[in-house]
Amino acid sequence: MMNCKANKSIECTVQQCANHCGSSNYCSLDCVHIGTHEANPTQDKCVDCKSFMLKG
Repeated sequence: MMNCKANKSIECTVQQCANHCGSSNYCSLDCVHIGTHEANPTQDKCVDCKSFMLKG
């Protein structure tokens, strides 16, 4: 993302996301939607960032 404005309240290391701010490891969104793909999540791998958009 060019000229990315990093939101210092949302850390992120998913470099494949269009909202990721390069090497600063922050998200550029004002807020993110967090969800799950499990009926009863019990581990961190059960939680998903629903704001993810594949870089294209």
